[in-house]
Amino acid sequence: MIVKQSNGKTKLETCKYMSKQQYRSEMGIISEILGVTMESGRGGAIISSIARRANLSHYTVIEKCQKLIDAGLVESSNNKRNHTFSITEKGIHFFQELQKFIEIVQSIKIRY
Repeated sequence: MIVKQSNGKTKLETCKYMSKQQYRSEMGIISEILGVTMESGRGGAIISSIARRANLSHYTVIEKCQKLIDAGLVESSNNKRNHTFSITEKGIHFFQELQKFIEIVQSIKIRY
């Protein structure tokens, strides 16, 4: 924030409400991956699409998607050229409940 001082000069100050960007929690990352797979519909989403839309590395997407597969929230399939991930019914239900939780947590200003 630029502040004009009494001597006529300006100086750059950090706004007390602006802080260094905090890293996302694992739950935040999982929420984004589930959101991307949900938006992709029945056809699913390829790894590069998930990585780009969720702003994650290729390796991180593979690691987190494997956790989601193990939990039964996401399914993976291979079609000719691509490895795709699609959300399951259980995953949809989990995502909806997670969104409710995130809304509550954000309303009381707790980092999740």
